Amino acid sequence: MFSLTILGSGSAGNCALVQAGGCRLLVDGGLSARQIITRLHGLGIDPATLDGILVTHEHCDHIGGLEVFSKKYDVPIYCNPLTAEIMKRGGLAKKEFRLFATGSDFSIRDITVQTFPVPHDAVDPVGFVLRHGSGTLGFLTDLGHATKLVYERVRQVQTLVIETNHDEKMLQNDTRRPWAVKQRIMSRHGHLSNAAAANVVAELLGNGLERVILGHLSRDCNSPEVAIATVKSKLAEMGDNTVEVHCASQKIVSDCYHVRRETFVLES
Repeated sequence: MFSLTILGSGSAGNCALVQAGGCRLLVDGGLSARQIITRLHGLGIDPATLDGILVTHEHCDHIGGLEVFSKKYDVPIYCNPLTAEIMKRGGLAKKEFRLFATGSDFSIRDITVQTFPVPHDAVDPVGFVLRHGSGTLGFLTDLGHATKLVYERVRQVQTLVIETNHDEKMLQNDTRRPWAVKQRIMSRHGHLSNAAAANVVAELLGNGLERVILGHLSRDCNSPEVAIATVKSKLAEMGDNTVEVHCASQKIVSDCYHVRRETFVLES
């Protein structure tokens, strides 16, 4: 079994569980340690049995729970050297990291991890492609635009977790955010809008993509209904009605998605 469960995803925190064979990994730890532990326990998983935590970048909504979590559980944290340096300054000074060079591949038990750079305003942000057997799972969170390299790395994935951070009109009309903040979010090193994410998904059609999980939604400038409708509209425009579109929640643990659809089941 090669499966994905989103423990939570949104502007307030991101964390996903990947399981394959005997391996259990978290991708990011941006929920509070209490929430990570509670949500894992709700799935019948002892946090101490995790084989590692993959970190995309050092922003709080991706690592915010790791300091407290690491005091309770000795789970290896995998990240690149620049991200590790920032994390050490932020409270993880005594933690030993498993370092990888951005762009490298490595294995954690039954899962092969491919890393690649993404454009975002962090010190050295990365995306991941995880492989187990014939299954391939991609993570594209927190990027301002999809580069040629990004497309190359995720072109063959069957399940893709992709950021749909904001609806462009809702962001532009938001009165609580200063214009400078809006510019950062919309920049080429900011966050993908619904429309931008939909274009990425459309470019990947015909290469085995079976499912997309929309994540990292802004609480104020997006909604699951708007994000899903935007992506589905683009897929319909492209003549595709086969790719499943789901949306992750900040507060609710997702169903368990088997990475390859031919073995797809939903578990509450």
